[in-house]
Amino acid sequence: MLIDTHCHLDAADFDADREAVFDRARAEAVSHFVVPGTTRAAWPGVLALGERADVSVCLGLHPYFMDAHRLKDDADIKALEVALDEHRGVAAVGECGIDARFEQTLAAQWRLFDAQLRLAKRRELPVVIHCVHANDEVAKRLRQLALPRGGLIHAFAGSPEQAQRFLKLGYTLGLGGALTYPRAKKLHRVVKSLPADGFVLETDSPDMPLCAFQGQRNEPANVAKVCQHVAERRGESAATVAAQSTANARALFGPGG
Repeated sequence: MLIDTHCHLDAADFDADREAVFDRARAEAVSHFVVPGTTRAAWPGVLALGERADVSVCLGLHPYFMDAHRLKDDADIKALEVALDEHRGVAAVGECGIDARFEQTLAAQWRLFDAQLRLAKRRELPVVIHCVHANDEVAKRLRQLALPRGGLIHAFAGSPEQAQRFLKLGYTLGLGGALTYPRAKKLHRVVKSLPADGFVLETDSPDMPLCAFQGQRNEPANVAKVCQHVAERRGESAATVAAQSTANARALFGPGG
């Protein structure tokens, strides 16, 4: 059994064949899917997918979409609190985080991220974190806040030292398409060094295509390929990696994944 711990199956890219995407995933032994929310407008579609027994959902405000968020008077943060009250089955707060590529919104990103971290702490929920070029700063903030449930560092691409820092804080690292590229030597070292309880598998569908699939829509069936690459880097069987990552996903997000 495999779990895709980060896939945007609510995206319009899947509107034409969403059920076929689920079917192809199941054919590759992918039996559960974690779908994060990125904007307030996207939450209804995410929650609709959450009606399925094989889908767990998260709700958050993604730093890439700052123009879409209603920041005045913390309107979207208040809406997130209400949504978490109304939908008790939500598995985590996220996708939230920091994307330092966008310097012009960085101050606002930090305010929004901090508000979501504090909300997750109050609700004792894990967080799903998007972190680009900000591993050290994000790790420092997570250490200061000490969230009781930790969370997922989605699409981790940092150094072995940064990986260890997140692990010591109680966070799990998401491994996906980036590690399938031969040039990703630093990430390969990270994958090899991780403890058995330190990682989960993900696709970030429809984004983050695997090596040799550039330009194509990514989808959860490719978790099986990610699993195989992780197994090769760790010198373990794919079955062992699948069992480890599935157990870690369940520990992080709950019974389903």
